[in-house]
Amino acid sequence: MPSLEENQLAWSAVHDWSRAGEEWSEWWGSAEAQWRWSLLPRIGTMLPASSILEIAPGYGRWTHYLREQCDHLTVVDLSERCIDVCRERFAGDERISYFVNDGRSLAMLPDGSIDFVFSFDSLVHAEADVMREYIAQLARKLTPHGIGFIHHSNWGAYPAYHRVMDVIPSRKLRKGLAKLQIMDGESHWRARSMTAELFERYAREAGLACIGQELVNWGVHRLCDCFSVFVPAASPRARPNQLLRNPGFMEEAALIKRIARIYRDAP
Repeated sequence: MPSLEENQLAWSAVHDWSRAGEEWSEWWGSAEAQWRWSLLPRIGTMLPASSILEIAPGYGRWTHYLREQCDHLTVVDLSERCIDVCRERFAGDERISYFVNDGRSLAMLPDGSIDFVFSFDSLVHAEADVMREYIAQLARKLTPHGIGFIHHSNWGAYPAYHRVMDVIPSRKLRKGLAKLQIMDGESHWRARSMTAELFERYAREAGLACIGQELVNWGVHRLCDCFSVFVPAASPRARPNQLLRNPGFMEEAALIKRIARIYRDAP
């Protein structure tokens, strides 16, 4: 869970895109607030970059900002619907190239052509086998001085918890246990087979080096997600991995939402 086929169905046909992805930024107040106060402080030292790759852009929530940070932006998504919407939304912006893939392949990109690869709030739904393939390909697609920032699942770090959760059939009981903070009420469709540890291992196997990983909670108490930063192993940016456990991520989001209310209408 979830499979590529389920992801394809979810983002091409099932999900209601009436808010164009803004629904996932509600904790921060808006996508703009999330970008300015949460994302940009994390990736600001990596930008601008001449050539950027965004994997799984959805309806272009982050594409809107990334296109102003590069000479050329390539967006790749397994959903043709999402790519079509991005084409329409950013029509006339010649900096952007669009590709529909199979949810695994980056064969459309020349090797050594990407300075910065970015994916946020999408590959959390990708299981370990998919992430391993993407990482192996990114090792070839990045320039020697390239860098990547990928948001992925860390739900696989809690196998005992998942075994217990799976034997509790009652949704009402689950909600009650969630209120008592004994268990998390929602998994937010995170991939159960993926972890931060696996990402670092896959990167190392591919000739990349993880130089930073931030483990965060996302609407749950456990550190279900990870932001991984990586470079080619021979890059001058390479260094021993720095792992940060951040259980206050959702508190940060709540603070940003309050801050954004004050400054959003400021001249």
